[in-house]
Amino acid sequence: MIKPKVGVVSCSGECCSLGTLSRIATRRVLEDLKAGETVTICLPLFLAGDSGERMFAKQFPTVAVDGCHKLCATKAIEKYSGATAATVDVESMLEEQGSDPPASRRIFTPEDMAMVAMVAGAIVEKVDGIKEAQDA
Repeated sequence: MIKPKVGVVSCSGECCSLGTLSRIATRRVLEDLKAGETVTICLPLFLAGDSGERMFAKQFPTVAVDGCHKLCATKAIEKYSGATAATVDVESMLEEQGSDPPASRRIFTPEDMAMVAMVAGAIVEKVDGIKEAQDA
């Protein structure tokens, strides 16, 4: 039996390094950590009204990965497709860890990449929780 994939929607914020961190962590999940179990939804296309993107988020569990407290991905999904299955608030995670955001949007230090790994791990935990609930 083919199990449905979990959608992962990343922050598209280009204005701050937390958006970049969110996108890199999401790509790591999609391409390495949960390849074959996850798919992404293009947030700008979703917001522009693409029916396929919105329908996926209505029919399948979706994790929003938000770079900051504005929670744009979460709010968009909830407005157009219903509740998210989970949200990862990257800014809150960093605050809890006492970590500063990356200084650059373009060049990540080894410390920044450690934050990417931490966020990717949080996304994986959400995906695993969703998959476990589906199996129950």
